[in-house]
Amino acid sequence: MAVTDEAIEKIKGMIVTGALRPGDRLPKEADLAADLGLSRNSLREAVKALSLINILDVRQGDGTYVTSLEPPLLLEALSFIVDFHQDNTVLEFLAVRRILEPAAVAMAATHIEEQEVAVLRAQLDELGANPDIDKLVASDLEFHRRIAAASGNSVLCSLLDTLSAPTARARVWRGLTQEGAAARTLSEHRAILDALQARDPEVARSWATVHIASVEQWLASVL
Repeated sequence: MAVTDEAIEKIKGMIVTGALRPGDRLPKEADLAADLGLSRNSLREAVKALSLINILDVRQGDGTYVTSLEPPLLLEALSFIVDFHQDNTVLEFLAVRRILEPAAVAMAATHIEEQEVAVLRAQLDELGANPDIDKLVASDLEFHRRIAAASGNSVLCSLLDTLSAPTARARVWRGLTQEGAAARTLSEHRAILDALQARDPEVARSWATVHIASVEQWLASVL
Protein backbone atom coordinates (compact mmCIF):
# COMPACT_ATOMS: atom_id res chain seq x y z
CA MET A 1 0.00 0.00 0.00
CA ALA A 2 1.33 3.46 -0.95
CA VAL A 3 2.28 5.70 1.94
CA THR A 4 -0.46 8.23 1.12
CA ASP A 5 -3.06 5.45 0.88
CA GLU A 6 -1.94 4.19 4.29
CA ALA A 7 -2.34 7.69 5.72
CA ILE A 8 -5.83 7.97 4.22
CA GLU A 9 -6.81 4.62 5.73
CA LYS A 10 -5.58 5.66 9.17
CA ILE A 11 -7.53 8.92 9.14
CA LYS A 12 -10.60 7.09 7.82
CA GLY A 13 -10.20 4.59 10.64
CA MET A 14 -10.27 7.41 13.19
CA ILE A 15 -13.54 8.67 11.71
CA VAL A 16 -15.15 5.23 11.45
CA THR A 17 -14.29 4.33 15.04
CA GLY A 18 -15.53 7.66 16.34
CA ALA A 19 -12.14 8.97 17.45
CA LEU A 20 -12.93 11.84 15.09
CA ARG A 21 -16.56 12.89 14.71
CA PRO A 22 -18.34 15.25 12.30
CA GLY A 23 -17.30 18.80 13.08
CA ASP A 24 -14.18 17.78 15.06
CA ARG A 25 -10.93 19.59 14.47
CA LEU A 26 -7.94 17.38 13.67
CA PRO A 27 -4.97 17.55 16.07
CA LYS A 28 -1.98 19.62 15.02
CA GLU A 29 -0.17 18.17 12.04
CA ALA A 30 3.00 17.26 13.93
CA ASP A 31 1.05 15.59 16.74
CA LEU A 32 -1.26 13.65 14.43
CA ALA A 33 1.61 12.46 12.24
CA ALA A 34 3.46 11.21 15.31
CA ASP A 35 0.36 9.49 16.73
CA LEU A 36 -0.32 7.70 13.45
CA GLY A 37 3.31 6.88 12.70
CA LEU A 38 3.28 8.91 9.49
CA SER A 39 5.54 11.47 7.91
CA ARG A 40 4.12 14.98 7.85
CA ASN A 41 4.33 14.96 4.04
CA SER A 42 2.21 11.78 3.67
CA LEU A 43 -0.27 13.19 6.19
CA ARG A 44 -0.58 16.39 4.16
CA GLU A 45 -1.23 14.39 0.97
CA ALA A 46 -3.89 12.34 2.74
CA VAL A 47 -5.60 15.46 4.08
CA LYS A 48 -5.56 16.98 0.60
CA ALA A 49 -7.13 13.86 -0.92
CA LEU A 50 -9.82 13.62 1.76
CA SER A 51 -10.66 17.29 1.38
CA LEU A 52 -11.30 16.77 -2.35
CA ILE A 53 -14.06 14.29 -1.57
CA ASN A 54 -15.51 16.43 1.23
CA ILE A 55 -14.44 14.23 4.13
CA LEU A 56 -12.20 16.95 5.54
CA ASP A 57 -12.51 20.73 5.40
CA VAL A 58 -9.21 22.60 5.38
CA ARG A 59 -9.70 26.14 6.73
CA GLN A 60 -6.70 28.36 6.16
CA GLY A 61 -5.45 29.91 9.38
CA ASP A 62 -7.87 27.86 11.47
CA GLY A 63 -7.21 24.15 11.01
CA THR A 64 -8.63 21.03 9.42
CA TYR A 65 -12.05 19.74 10.41
CA VAL A 66 -14.13 16.66 9.72
CA THR A 67 -17.10 17.74 7.62
CA SER A 68 -20.73 16.99 8.45
CA LEU A 69 -20.36 13.75 6.43
CA GLU A 70 -23.95 14.21 5.24
CA PRO A 71 -24.77 12.17 2.08
CA PRO A 72 -25.42 15.19 -0.23
CA LEU A 73 -21.99 16.58 0.63
CA LEU A 74 -20.15 13.28 0.18
CA LEU A 75 -21.92 12.54 -3.10
CA GLU A 76 -20.83 15.83 -4.68
CA ALA A 77 -17.72 14.04 -5.93
CA LEU A 78 -19.90 11.48 -7.69
CA SER A 79 -21.89 14.28 -9.28
CA PHE A 80 -18.64 15.74 -10.63
CA ILE A 81 -17.83 12.40 -12.28
CA VAL A 82 -21.33 12.01 -13.70
CA ASP A 83 -21.09 15.37 -15.45
CA PHE A 84 -18.28 14.01 -17.67
CA HIS A 85 -20.49 11.28 -19.12
CA GLN A 86 -22.40 12.86 -21.97
CA ASP A 87 -22.36 9.99 -24.51
CA ASN A 88 -24.17 6.66 -24.71
CA THR A 89 -23.38 5.97 -21.05
CA VAL A 90 -26.47 8.06 -20.25
CA LEU A 91 -28.35 4.81 -20.90
CA GLU A 92 -26.45 3.26 -18.02
CA PHE A 93 -27.46 6.12 -15.75
CA LEU A 94 -31.07 5.62 -16.78
CA ALA A 95 -30.74 1.90 -16.04
CA VAL A 96 -29.54 2.72 -12.53
CA ARG A 97 -32.42 5.16 -12.09
CA ARG A 98 -34.81 2.41 -13.17
CA ILE A 99 -33.45 0.24 -10.37
CA LEU A 100 -33.34 2.88 -7.62
CA GLU A 101 -36.20 5.27 -8.29
CA PRO A 102 -39.10 2.78 -8.14
CA ALA A 103 -37.80 1.72 -4.73
CA ALA A 104 -37.77 5.36 -3.58
CA VAL A 105 -41.29 5.91 -4.91
CA ALA A 106 -42.55 2.78 -3.13
CA MET A 107 -40.99 3.99 0.12
CA ALA A 108 -42.54 7.42 -0.39
CA ALA A 109 -45.99 5.81 -0.63
CA THR A 110 -45.82 4.97 3.05
CA HIS A 111 -44.21 8.23 4.17
CA ILE A 112 -45.41 11.10 1.99
CA GLU A 113 -47.82 13.58 3.58
CA GLU A 114 -51.12 14.56 2.00
CA GLN A 115 -49.98 18.16 1.85
CA GLU A 116 -46.96 17.19 -0.26
CA VAL A 117 -49.16 15.22 -2.66
CA ALA A 118 -51.40 18.27 -2.98
CA VAL A 119 -48.41 20.52 -3.73
CA LEU A 120 -47.16 18.16 -6.44
CA ARG A 121 -50.62 17.88 -7.98
CA ALA A 122 -51.00 21.67 -8.04
CA GLN A 123 -47.66 21.97 -9.84
CA LEU A 124 -48.85 19.53 -12.49
CA ASP A 125 -52.12 21.41 -12.91
CA GLU A 126 -50.22 24.66 -13.30
CA LEU A 127 -48.29 23.28 -16.28
CA GLY A 128 -51.46 22.79 -18.32
CA ALA A 129 -51.90 20.37 -21.22
CA ASN A 130 -49.14 21.71 -23.50
CA PRO A 131 -46.34 23.10 -21.34
CA ASP A 132 -43.16 24.72 -22.56
CA ILE A 133 -40.50 21.99 -22.70
CA ASP A 134 -38.09 23.83 -20.38
CA LYS A 135 -40.83 24.28 -17.79
CA LEU A 136 -41.85 20.64 -18.17
CA VAL A 137 -38.32 19.35 -17.56
CA ALA A 138 -37.81 21.69 -14.61
CA SER A 139 -41.10 20.46 -13.16
CA ASP A 140 -40.08 16.86 -13.87
CA LEU A 141 -36.83 17.27 -11.94
CA GLU A 142 -38.65 18.86 -9.00
CA PHE A 143 -41.35 16.17 -9.07
CA HIS A 144 -38.83 13.34 -8.79
CA ARG A 145 -36.67 15.17 -6.25
CA ARG A 146 -39.57 15.78 -3.87
CA ILE A 147 -40.81 12.22 -4.08
CA ALA A 148 -37.31 10.86 -3.47
CA ALA A 149 -37.05 13.15 -0.43
CA ALA A 150 -40.38 11.78 0.80
CA SER A 151 -38.86 8.27 0.83
CA GLY A 152 -37.17 9.25 4.09
CA ASN A 153 -33.81 7.84 2.92
CA SER A 154 -31.29 10.66 2.50
CA VAL A 155 -28.67 8.46 0.81
CA LEU A 156 -31.13 7.21 -1.81
CA CYS A 157 -32.38 10.75 -2.35
CA SER A 158 -28.83 12.05 -2.88
CA LEU A 159 -27.95 9.26 -5.30
CA LEU A 160 -31.01 9.95 -7.41
CA ASP A 161 -30.30 13.68 -7.37
CA THR A 162 -26.78 12.95 -8.65
CA LEU A 163 -28.17 10.89 -11.52
CA SER A 164 -30.61 13.59 -12.59
CA ALA A 165 -28.20 15.79 -14.60
CA PRO A 166 -27.38 13.50 -17.56
CA THR A 167 -30.88 12.05 -17.68
CA ALA A 168 -32.38 15.55 -17.63
CA ARG A 169 -30.63 16.34 -20.91
CA ALA A 170 -32.14 13.17 -22.40
CA ARG A 171 -35.58 14.28 -21.22
CA VAL A 172 -35.20 17.67 -22.92
CA TRP A 173 -34.19 15.94 -26.15
CA ARG A 174 -37.14 13.56 -25.94
CA GLY A 175 -39.58 16.41 -25.27
CA LEU A 176 -38.36 18.28 -28.33
CA THR A 177 -38.33 15.34 -30.74
CA GLN A 178 -40.88 12.71 -29.69
CA GLU A 179 -44.52 13.42 -30.46
CA GLY A 180 -46.74 13.15 -27.41
CA ALA A 181 -43.82 12.95 -24.95
CA ALA A 182 -45.09 15.84 -22.81
CA ALA A 183 -48.60 14.43 -22.50
CA ARG A 184 -47.24 11.00 -21.66
CA THR A 185 -44.95 12.42 -18.99
CA LEU A 186 -47.79 14.32 -17.34
CA SER A 187 -50.09 11.30 -17.48
CA GLU A 188 -47.46 9.06 -15.84
CA HIS A 189 -46.77 11.67 -13.16
CA ARG A 190 -50.46 11.78 -12.31
CA ALA A 191 -50.60 7.98 -12.12
CA ILE A 192 -47.65 7.97 -9.73
CA LEU A 193 -49.32 10.63 -7.59
CA ASP A 194 -52.59 8.69 -7.53
CA ALA A 195 -50.73 5.63 -6.25
CA LEU A 196 -48.93 7.71 -3.62
CA GLN A 197 -52.19 9.24 -2.45
CA ALA A 198 -53.72 5.74 -2.26
CA ARG A 199 -50.74 4.60 -0.14
CA ASP A 200 -50.11 1.75 -2.57
CA PRO A 201 -46.34 1.08 -2.74
CA GLU A 202 -46.50 -1.61 -5.43
CA VAL A 203 -48.65 0.37 -7.84
CA ALA A 204 -46.43 3.41 -7.24
CA ARG A 205 -43.35 1.26 -7.92
CA SER A 206 -44.87 -0.09 -11.13
CA TRP A 207 -45.74 3.34 -12.51
CA ALA A 208 -42.30 4.70 -11.63
CA THR A 209 -40.72 1.78 -13.50
CA VAL A 210 -42.91 2.38 -16.55
CA HIS A 211 -42.15 6.10 -16.43
CA ILE A 212 -38.37 5.73 -16.42
CA ALA A 213 -38.33 2.76 -18.79
CA SER A 214 -40.21 4.78 -21.41
CA VAL A 215 -37.41 7.38 -21.51
CA GLU A 216 -34.78 4.64 -21.53
CA GLN A 217 -36.44 2.75 -24.40
CA TRP A 218 -36.86 5.90 -26.45
CA LEU A 219 -33.24 6.92 -25.97
CA ALA A 220 -31.97 3.44 -26.85
CA SER A 221 -33.94 3.63 -30.11
CA VAL A 222 -32.41 6.95 -31.21
CA LEU A 223 -28.79 6.52 -30.16
